[in-house]
Amino acid sequence: MSRVSPLSRAGRIIREGGVVAYPTESVFGLGCHPLEADAVARILTIKKRALESGFILLAAEPGQLDEFIRPSAEERSRMLGSWPGPVTWVVTASAAAPAWITGGRATVAVRVTAEPLAAALCRAAGTAIVSTSANRSGRPPARTTLQARRRFAQLVDTVLPGAVGGYARPTEIRCASDGKVLRAA
Repeated sequence: MSRVSPLSRAGRIIREGGVVAYPTESVFGLGCHPLEADAVARILTIKKRALESGFILLAAEPGQLDEFIRPSAEERSRMLGSWPGPVTWVVTASAAAPAWITGGRATVAVRVTAEPLAAALCRAAGTAIVSTSANRSGRPPARTTLQARRRFAQLVDTVLPGAVGGYARPTEIRCASDGKVLRAA
């Protein structure tokens, strides 16, 4: 009898519309398939967060984001110059980017991660995934597998074990149109 790896299981859960807690560059994140409205609604409930906040989409490679964004050539060049890496870009959303991801705005925040386990999760899921810190609004995020399990094991479909990357703060956020820093790292 073969055993399914935690990574394969987490990828399957995302593909099937579930919610996963997983390590990112600096904290554990909560993620799901960006087109699964019910899964996004679960994350909003877990976090006690408003829909208007929007979400970051995390990807293993730029192509996983193509369906959700419409950058100019200059914006694409700017983004690709920092990826993979800990820079999130706010860029024009495509018509396929749902309002529950954009928060009702004409833009969406996206990142191609260099964090090996987060990237592997995106590959296992076969898509970019929703990425938001694993915490309730106003509370500190989980930074270890144990913290993620203690806080979220009953609320998510699985906790992908692993260590967060070496960043102490959330990733930098920049505007793709002009490169302006919107949130410093």
